[in-house]
Amino acid sequence: MSVLWVIVPAHQEAARIGATLEALAAQRDRDFTLVVVDNASTDNTAALARDFARRAPFPVHVIGEPEKGVGCAVDTGFRYAIGHGATLLARTDADCLPRPGWTAGARGALRCGAGLVCGRVDARRDEHGPLGRAVFRVLVRVAALFGRVRPAHRRRHGYLAPYRMHAGNNMAITAALYEAVGGMPRRPSPTDRLFLNRVRRRTTAIVHARDMVVENSTRRLRAYGLVGTARWYLDKGPGRHGEDPR
Repeated sequence: MSVLWVIVPAHQEAARIGATLEALAAQRDRDFTLVVVDNASTDNTAALARDFARRAPFPVHVIGEPEKGVGCAVDTGFRYAIGHGATLLARTDADCLPRPGWTAGARGALRCGAGLVCGRVDARRDEHGPLGRAVFRVLVRVAALFGRVRPAHRRRHGYLAPYRMHAGNNMAITAALYEAVGGMPRRPSPTDRLFLNRVRRRTTAIVHARDMVVENSTRRLRAYGLVGTARWYLDKGPGRHGEDPR
């Protein structure tokens, strides 16, 4: 059995999860086990994942998490994997496209001593042209800079490592560290910053792997706009918006 398990939380992703699963099947390193966590979907997300499992080039487990919230789904998936023998964990989302070297990059970084690995995110090519993807990269850099200069993230607050932007849809972590920090906060998005800060209080073994690349959807940016998306990630809530579009 593989020591690397990949977790994909999914809520109402019937229109997109197929492309994510095919991107995982196209990985150069396919020595892993996949866990798809159906997070209270009412569409055929779970059925599509089960259909994929019958022809996948690696073992696939499809499990359910009835409590809505990406943090709940991720934590359930990670703990399920650990309970079945995983020692290395990676996560992407059901609207994301990991590039072919993604799992190899995750495994390589963790085997070289990293506790938490953060990859690089880009906009999906099927949602944007070159200009749109360039704008997305600028926004990611601005968000990363804001995180580094934000007073609450300074090391005097008990953090062992400096703040570096961490995208939950492109991460890998050892099972030992995941359990040591108490796991992913079991709550709706956003959870990434809270989880990263849990890890920063525990270890300095946090690295960025440039060969670990995921193309992610910008649905929230299109639905909320720039200001609304910023409010969301600052824990100000969705404002006038309803359910998180992701």
